[in-house]
Amino acid sequence: MKALFLRDVRLGIAGGGATVAVVFFLAVIATIPFGIGPDLNLLSRIGPAILWNGALLSALLTLDRLFQADRDDGTLDLLILGPTPLPLTVLAKCAAHWVASGLPLVLAAPVLGLFLALSPTAIGAVMATLLVGTPAITLIGAVGAAVAVALPRGGLLVSVLVLPLAIPVLIFGVSATYGAVNEPDPFLPPFLILIALTLFFAVLGPVAAAAALRASGD
Repeated sequence: MKALFLRDVRLGIAGGGATVAVVFFLAVIATIPFGIGPDLNLLSRIGPAILWNGALLSALLTLDRLFQADRDDGTLDLLILGPTPLPLTVLAKCAAHWVASGLPLVLAAPVLGLFLALSPTAIGAVMATLLVGTPAITLIGAVGAAVAVALPRGGLLVSVLVLPLAIPVLIFGVSATYGAVNEPDPFLPPFLILIALTLFFAVLGPVAAAAALRASGD
């Protein structure tokens, strides 16, 4: 698992997955002020939701790469037949994919938050919620990527399958961020639910993705 994790991290970085995700994230955030105008109060009020939506769309952009390259070069068949349980293999690949593509989004959020006139508290809350919430998007995406891996152009299908399941992550991520900024709103309950969603999909996602990969291999 360690060797697979390190291999996928290297391939993800060398393949430009982090660059594509961050550039798309930047493009989404940078165009928002032009669309709604230079109202800094409005930007700071809706900024956390914009950052979360941008991060979600950027994460969806790279999910189709999770298993496709391994299927193209035959590595996927070896992983399915290997001695390591397939759910653990999928979990290692999800962790590597998040480090290569999801973690850069978390690190880019403070810089992009300046475009939206966010306060330091809001930027910190966005980073914290993205840190615990974006792994859930990757784990959900693993199921969609496994279902679509046998299709020649399954990238769009992955996004269609994953987006409805990722909506609860988006809702609680934005709610927790607003709770940290707006005093009457609670921060801890939605933040803990966000962590619970990530832990839930950390168990369910690899198992469901492994079943879909075996079915595609058959």
